[in-house]
Amino acid sequence: MADKLAIGIDIGGTKIAAGVVDEDGLILARVRRDTPTTDAAEVLDAITEIATELRADHLVRSIGIGAAGFIDASQSTVLFSPHLAWRNEPLRDRVSRRTGLPVLVDNDANASGWAEWRFGAAQNEPDVVAITLGTGIGGALVIDGQPYRGGHGIAGEFGHMQVEPDGRPCECGNRGCWEQYASGRVLSRRAAAEVGGGSPLGRRLVELAVGEGLAPHQVDGTHVTRLARAGDATAREWIAEVGQWLGVGIANLAAALDPGIFVIGGGVSDADDLLLLPARAAYSAALTGRGYRAEARVVKAHLGADAGLVGAADMARITARRRRPAHPAARARVRAAARSGRSPRRRR
Repeated sequence: MADKLAIGIDIGGTKIAAGVVDEDGLILARVRRDTPTTDAAEVLDAITEIATELRADHLVRSIGIGAAGFIDASQSTVLFSPHLAWRNEPLRDRVSRRTGLPVLVDNDANASGWAEWRFGAAQNEPDVVAITLGTGIGGALVIDGQPYRGGHGIAGEFGHMQVEPDGRPCECGNRGCWEQYASGRVLSRRAAAEVGGGSPLGRRLVELAVGEGLAPHQVDGTHVTRLARAGDATAREWIAEVGQWLGVGIANLAAALDPGIFVIGGGVSDADDLLLLPARAAYSAALTGRGYRAEARVVKAHLGADAGLVGAADMARITARRRRPAHPAARARVRAAARSGRSPRRRR
């Protein structure tokens, strides 16, 4: 059973979600912590404590970590993380030394996309583009059944494709990036303007936030989505506009990659068809060669907030199996066969 269990840890700027995951993608135990600070040493301590707690009742063989940021091609080092003070952080080796287990580190969107391909909305599709709509836009690729990370390990940063020349400035340093028009950032920006202006919509947004124990300045896109689902016309218009920009970006990705399916996850996807129907319409209208080619399906992710930890655990389990040393008896048979020139036989 130990072969089949791995720990998945999804590290965000505000929270760490972790769990013990079996080979079918089922979460057997969970732990949730606030991300302690942006200090790398304290985050490492928190990861170690979480792993220790989860191992107390479960035999696990490996640990997978999903983190927002650029991860090197060897899945070991966080080159840069926007939410944490990680710059060339050798996270894999540091966690492995602390826990004594093999560790894999990958981008959180890659982990989520892999989970959807293995256990969620994209099963049985060889070529998948996963898009995560949160504060920004993350992405992942599965090509011919394998995760694709690019030559330097950082493929899938779809949010920083330019869709509007000389458009809105982006935190990345460029202008007109896709995530400035098709992410939760857009909804939060508009919500803040309504709250600051004291409009009726702004007051309804504040009521939702205060009902959750939040301050008015903490109103964000999730509150817009709640009002939209309750029927507010303006909130629905905002989400439809985000959906239209989402569809434009999807059409660009389809022209370059031609996947069989686009899987849309992240908090903004909670708007369901209020987001996806305008996205599909805009995608169909902008698709190169429309009318003469097959269109990829555009669907909502199935695993929700669990996708990151499930995917990280599954990646770690698969990698650990590939790297596991052969049993001594098997190695002896291989050496004997090599000396005799025969192929080694496997014992049944």
